[in-house]
Amino acid sequence: MPASSSLPVARVIGVVPARLASTRLPRKVMREIAGKPMLAWVVQAAANAGVFDRLIVATDADEVADLCQARGWEFQMTSSDLPSGTDRVHAVAQRLAREHGRVQSNDIFVNIQGDEPLLRPEHFHALLLPFQRAEVNVSTVTTRCPAEDIGNPNVVKVVVDHDGKALYFSRSTIPFDRDGNGGGSIPYWKHLGLYAYRKYILDRFPGLPSSKLESVERLEQLRLLENGIAIHVEPVEHDTVGVDTEADLETAAALLRQRERQPLAP
Repeated sequence: MPASSSLPVARVIGVVPARLASTRLPRKVMREIAGKPMLAWVVQAAANAGVFDRLIVATDADEVADLCQARGWEFQMTSSDLPSGTDRVHAVAQRLAREHGRVQSNDIFVNIQGDEPLLRPEHFHALLLPFQRAEVNVSTVTTRCPAEDIGNPNVVKVVVDHDGKALYFSRSTIPFDRDGNGGGSIPYWKHLGLYAYRKYILDRFPGLPSSKLESVERLEQLRLLENGIAIHVEPVEHDTVGVDTEADLETAAALLRQRERQPLAP
């Protein structure tokens, strides 16, 4: 049964933005990893979570659409000039509202990045957990940051308040231990690129004032924080690998082959 039956919403809709013209690693969602296109690993993980009423791939490329048709995945074609994955999710939500008229303002739309082949069902369960509280409008997930990545600008860090709401996301080391007195006791948290939004917040996103922080850090979630929209952050045990380079591709492939040899417990 979809998770939406236990949440105060009508439906939970997953959207996988799958843009083919990525800059650092062209065609990455179609690149083969451990015998499958990367996108297939992402869609499989989302489907296995058992939380979605609908799961839709959003793409601007015929090649991705052909893969979706061959695999029997629902997909929608979106414009190639959308500036972010969130804008692509918004485009899908708007189309569903126009075509079906059954999308409610408090439905949850999940942005599932197409370059995260190591996602597990647990990531989706954690992402949706905060929505059991009526005041939650946006959520994301985080995990303990490996020591070697604390200073890595390609790894996004997040700090949260006592209620689990994000204070800030950054590519820099946050918090910064100025005097070196932390002694290893300061927790560093790595942000994982999953987001869930109630539809009425998702509808606001494209019209929000442009964010200087978003532009500087190249992190679209900062537009929400800078405009006073809280993001609830849920911790998870398992890390992922966002694939942006050939090295990331090799790392993800090795980990997936290892996982295939040692299947997850039911």
